[in-house]
Amino acid sequence: QVQLVESGGGLVQAGDSLRLSCAASGDTLNNYAMGWFRQAPGKEREFVSSISRSGISTYYADSVKGRFTISRDNAKNTVYLQMNSLKPEDTAVYYCAASFTTAQAMGARGPEYWGKGTLVTVSS
Repeated sequence: QVQLVESGGGLVQAGDSLRLSCAASGDTLNNYAMGWFRQAPGKEREFVSSISRSGISTYYADSVKGRFTISRDNAKNTVYLQMNSLKPEDTAVYYCAASFTTAQAMGARGPEYWGKGTLVTVSS
């Protein structure tokens, strides 16, 4: 099974940018649709973005559309989340996820595999 390790989180100010990375091991990345979820303090985990196995199709939550960009490099077994124009409400633990389902269905069905998460804190 695939193992996922996130990196790139940290403390930034509102308006700043940050890029998260997710390194996969144990299996070939292009076997999976990939995605990012997040969980803010006191809230449930929520879907952020997903990307198809080929990288052609991407999906976003309305709250991040136009500010976040998901991408993948199957040769490097890595998925990225570029986050621009960050807001305090983006503060959360961000989780990388892998799924056997489609990227389009990932937000509703949930993934099979999770990373341990990386904390993003956006100060105002």
